[in-house]
Amino acid sequence: MFTSQGKLAIVNLSSGEVQFTYTPQKLVDKYLGGRGLNMYYLHKLLKPGVDPLSPDNVLIFGAGMLTGTLAPNSGRINITAKSPESGILGDANIGGFFGAEMRLAGFDRLIILGKASSPVYLYLEDGTLEIRPADQYWGYNVNDTQKRLRHDLGEDIQTACIGRSGEKMVRMACVMTGLKNAAGRGGMGAVMGSKNLKAVVVRGNQGLQVHDAAGLYKTRQELQQYLLKSKVCQTLGKVGTPLLYENSNNLGAMRTNNSQHNSFAESLNAGEVEKFAEKMLSCYNCVVHCRHRNKLGGEGPDYSTLALLGANCGIADTAQVIELNNLVNDLGLDSSSTGTVIPWAIELYERGIIGDKLTGQPLEFGNFELVKSLILDIAERRGLGNLLAESSQAARFFGEESKDYLIAVKGLPQSDPHDVRYIKSFALGIATSSRGADHLRSRPTLDILGLPAEVTKKIYGSPISTDVTTYEDKEKMVYYHENMYVITDCLGICKFICHSFNSPNLLNDEHFATLVKETTGLKFTPAELKEIAKRIIDLERIINMREGVTRADDTLPKRYFDDEMPDGKTRGHKIDRQEFAKMLSLYYQLRNWDQDGKPSTVRTAELEELAAVELAETAGVSVKELAAIELEGMASAKLKKRNDGKLETAEGGVA
Repeated sequence: MFTSQGKLAIVNLSSGEVQFTYTPQKLVDKYLGGRGLNMYYLHKLLKPGVDPLSPDNVLIFGAGMLTGTLAPNSGRINITAKSPESGILGDANIGGFFGAEMRLAGFDRLIILGKASSPVYLYLEDGTLEIRPADQYWGYNVNDTQKRLRHDLGEDIQTACIGRSGEKMVRMACVMTGLKNAAGRGGMGAVMGSKNLKAVVVRGNQGLQVHDAAGLYKTRQELQQYLLKSKVCQTLGKVGTPLLYENSNNLGAMRTNNSQHNSFAESLNAGEVEKFAEKMLSCYNCVVHCRHRNKLGGEGPDYSTLALLGANCGIADTAQVIELNNLVNDLGLDSSSTGTVIPWAIELYERGIIGDKLTGQPLEFGNFELVKSLILDIAERRGLGNLLAESSQAARFFGEESKDYLIAVKGLPQSDPHDVRYIKSFALGIATSSRGADHLRSRPTLDILGLPAEVTKKIYGSPISTDVTTYEDKEKMVYYHENMYVITDCLGICKFICHSFNSPNLLNDEHFATLVKETTGLKFTPAELKEIAKRIIDLERIINMREGVTRADDTLPKRYFDDEMPDGKTRGHKIDRQEFAKMLSLYYQLRNWDQDGKPSTVRTAELEELAAVELAETAGVSVKELAAIELEGMASAKLKKRNDGKLETAEGGVA
């Protein structure tokens, strides 16, 4: 164990059994924590080809190595499973206060297997874990669920829960904590619903022991002052991410009406959103404070929600878009997928590909009441909403032609409101992202800053073209940013203070190595962190290839290749197929993958070398068998659920 390490709990909802252990040091050295260790355990426990909504899927809550510590913006965790939305790797990152509280309760990671026979929630407090009945909370949406749990258990708990959309296994359902924080991508809420798991509730009364408390405190103070001098951090703290809407819209790169257009109304600019803001809020230990509490009873909207439920649906009224934001959060729906799938259906209707017999009503852009009703119908799986609840998989109801108008990659609707036909690095990034069309995996924002050659050389190792429309050097940018972002996810750090997300001057691998050493006592060089990042991205590729992903899946929506952008400064731009293919091949070379996108045999051999510390060979292994496995000599305690809902040790004592 390293200083500050918490327990790993393996919960079998089918049998009610729980095993406690710790992650072996050898695995920590290879994968750090958070996203990295989640991928290792998913690879080892998930049987290829399983139905994502079956009990055989594996659901993992994994805190970052620095989550809950004094490290700046260290409140994040990853929730991982096979995605019911895309059918491949599913992984979502979430902020707020839940992750920190989970670590203060003594847990780094939860591995959840099987399915409960009736609704349950997990209750974690100071090293103990109970499986409790949740019948009284089933049927409620996110806000009411959290209110009722606080009423019953106390105001000092933190909750990660699902709404009715998760219960009904809507494929784009989120896991939510608070009014806005969402593990939004890939349908992790649907996986919880499939397991009859309503919530995970944590209460932590124990602190985190760290290796060098004085050093960590000093570093924290220095980094806080450093970050607060950043113009990006200052601006985000004043107006939040809606600042990006105006920039993208002015450029002429705003996804509008299902990407048929690329500019929209100024009524969704940050200044207009600010009129509805009560104050700015933050996640755990944050120095940025980027989130609004709005006057309509919720939090947000962020840039993605604002643009995709606004411009992409053709809705310009600021108050209406904020109302839709609050609605999807309470229902527990991913706003990015919702704000892509509904416009997709509207365009299909307008083109005559689907008709009144299927939709039950006319569909049109700009109709607020229509979009609101469709969101509610999706959450309840009613009428057309029942089909849209299948997200990208609704194409099997809409017909083969419908796929030509779906803005998704690898089955995941695009999260970024930015039309990537103009900025070629953004296009490559969403094409290669391991979980599908997602900017938070790889978005090379530095590409749009026009940085001088000496700066790009320092970052990327060689000067990078500042022409965002060229295909030259873009593979280097995507490769670099992917590596940086996976480390932030492993550590539990927000990307807004990562030096390559919005600025070249924020925290980098050297800062991260210092924070890790002072917190845990473990020593990693910046070069070693880069190797860990490459190892994790390779592993994600291996997981996806087991599910059938090939080079052909590292592509873009048909519209991005065939249709020119029609509006503004970016008019006439699209993606050239041959240039894209060259760019993709160069990216594979940097990753040391073959031209089919397969990682080297060296990486496969490395995984085999870790067999001595594997948790289990397949998802079919029972928790009873798992409890018999001693991981690197560390003892585990097996618990059983009694009829009264409490946990009993094998020796008969109540835990």
